[in-house]
Amino acid sequence: MSTDTAAEPKAPSRFNVGTILREPLLGPMAALLIAVIVFSSISSSFLNPQNVSLILQQSVVVGILAVGQTLIILTSGIDLSIGAVAVMGTIVMAQSAGANGPVVALGSTLAVCLAFGAINGGLVTMLRLPPFIVTLGTFTAIQAATRLLAGSETYQVPSGPLTLLGTSFKIGSFSTTYGVVVMLLVYAVMWYALSQTSWGRHIYAVGGSPQASDRSGIKSGRVLFSVYIVTGVIAAIAAWAALGRIPNADPNAYQNANLETITAVVIGGTSLFGGRGTVIGTLIGTLIVGVLRNGLTQAGVDSLYQNVATGILVIVAVAVDQFARRRSQ
Repeated sequence: MSTDTAAEPKAPSRFNVGTILREPLLGPMAALLIAVIVFSSISSSFLNPQNVSLILQQSVVVGILAVGQTLIILTSGIDLSIGAVAVMGTIVMAQSAGANGPVVALGSTLAVCLAFGAINGGLVTMLRLPPFIVTLGTFTAIQAATRLLAGSETYQVPSGPLTLLGTSFKIGSFSTTYGVVVMLLVYAVMWYALSQTSWGRHIYAVGGSPQASDRSGIKSGRVLFSVYIVTGVIAAIAAWAALGRIPNADPNAYQNANLETITAVVIGGTSLFGGRGTVIGTLIGTLIVGVLRNGLTQAGVDSLYQNVATGILVIVAVAVDQFARRRSQ
């Protein structure tokens, strides 16, 4: 009896650690809650509906791109070109709109982003090149091609369908934009695809162990290629949202979008080693970054120190992921 009684206090500790390892969303949710509490205590205007709406609007473009980055990282890859593809999409959209109208502009942007997704996917699956090297190369090429295409100029986009996602509407006293709605729809669709379809289960299987997935009959190459194609579609949506946010197509815009998407994904609990994570976690990670930057700005903290804080947060998130993997093994 005494032995059993002495052993009982240890059970909650084991349960808590196990729960955290099985539920990777707990850490990001706790971090988001703590950040909101801290910044709302520092600034009385932090939780104002206008400020909350601003945080969401500022998170739209990176938040949408982060969905594509999540898919790539779940397959144990990484995409350094996704932001550059979206910027190229804004230039193509703006240039096409002037000559052919908004419908052709949207179609052209989708085609271009799909093409770059297919290039990345083809090089990774057919030539079996490392995703890091492939997307680093395409990032450099796309960035240069975008500047050549734009001629180092910015293109003003007239109000209309191309800026629709920047249009505001009200829900009671809360004002937001259609871009925020589209971002949440993208997350909802990809959550369903990953959690409720065989395609989603195959993505987790390929990311967890490509050899095991091949032996189980999953066509890993086809799954990987489809992931890069879907990422191209997501980049096109992000390009559309970017023109809604700021109706200027600028070849130098979103220079850090690639790294910001990785930051959101990692902070959201998705493992850089693949096979573990959710898009809901990525959404939370995106909001954490948005809350952190907004709160530090309101507190008067210089943007360089904000980058330092974000970098530290990424390192902590990766360390937690490593610890979780060791514990689970």
